[in-house]
Amino acid sequence: MIPRTVYDSDHELFRDSVRKFFESEALPFHEQWEKEGQIDRELWRKAGELGLLAPTVPEAYGGLELDFRYNAIVGEEFSRLGLMGVGFGLHSDIAVPYIVNFGTEAQKQKYLPGCVSGDIVTAIAMTEPGTGSDLQGVKTTAILDGDEYVINGSKTFITNGQHADLVVVVCKTDPGAGAKGTSLILVEAGTPGFQKGSNLEKVGMKAQDTSELFFQDVRVPKENLLGAEGQGFAYLMRELPQERLSIAVLAVSHARSIVDQTVEYVKERKAFGKSVATFQNTQFELAEMDAELTAMRVFVDRCLELHVDGNLDTVTASKAKLLATELQFKTINRCLQLHGGYGYMWEYPVARAFADSRVQCIYGGTSEIMKLIIGRALLTE
Repeated sequence: MIPRTVYDSDHELFRDSVRKFFESEALPFHEQWEKEGQIDRELWRKAGELGLLAPTVPEAYGGLELDFRYNAIVGEEFSRLGLMGVGFGLHSDIAVPYIVNFGTEAQKQKYLPGCVSGDIVTAIAMTEPGTGSDLQGVKTTAILDGDEYVINGSKTFITNGQHADLVVVVCKTDPGAGAKGTSLILVEAGTPGFQKGSNLEKVGMKAQDTSELFFQDVRVPKENLLGAEGQGFAYLMRELPQERLSIAVLAVSHARSIVDQTVEYVKERKAFGKSVATFQNTQFELAEMDAELTAMRVFVDRCLELHVDGNLDTVTASKAKLLATELQFKTINRCLQLHGGYGYMWEYPVARAFADSRVQCIYGGTSEIMKLIIGRALLTE
């Protein structure tokens, strides 16, 4: 196995504590959470106590001010255990950084300590029923009326939608200006006119609360504008590489875990009077998967190094997201085949992983959108 040089000894000590936390506080309960459609809200506060939430937040706002590799470790460890219902990644890697990078001092003081402690769970409301990956086509509006924005519209497929205490809402403050009319506005749960729809029933990630959100004449003070008016689309484009890297990190870790489990399974499983592991096809399948994942891990680790150094560009992040998620699903599908009929049984981790992994090629920008980004860059060089 190629040594992973992206992490140092401090990172690995942190990994040990993260692994123990998930093994004791989440793994025994995850099956029940899948039935309930969401994790226990208390898990957020327990994670906050150990510094597992938004570790990159500056110390001035209650954070640990660590580098993004600590975020990646959290993602690697919950995906390794198949705890895909844990929405920490959306909170720590995606939503909270918008407040850190674009928030006013007053917004940071008000919200970031709670984001770190787990008292505030965040979500980001991008996707709408008719837009999908087309962020320029957002229809939700926020029209300034005196000292308040009045928000109207709806969002769908919002991760942490049920638990969210604070939502970063992507909306049009100037509906006639296209992408240049897009802004980000903070909306707190409980604000009159803001309603959370029912928890959506998904193919996979069943313990992850995912909801529709509705805004009907929701009034928020103009101080809730995140960053500058009309700069929302630019902010989204700036932050998407980190989101896509985060998804790629999960993909490799999740797939590797299932391959490791499959290796142990085929050693024990008997067919035609001998271990399935002795069949040449089994060995060839496992060898190819292992080689592909080794190469992918090296690439994603390199992207992680680039990101920590501030050098990960949109195209490279898109390549990582595209290749890692497509490989994740392909690999888990092959592992399920090696399990035979048992691989189709929900009690087996490979079946859950098959269902959980499918959406990785969709959210954060579909594989097709990743190809568009990469292709356009090639043609304009």
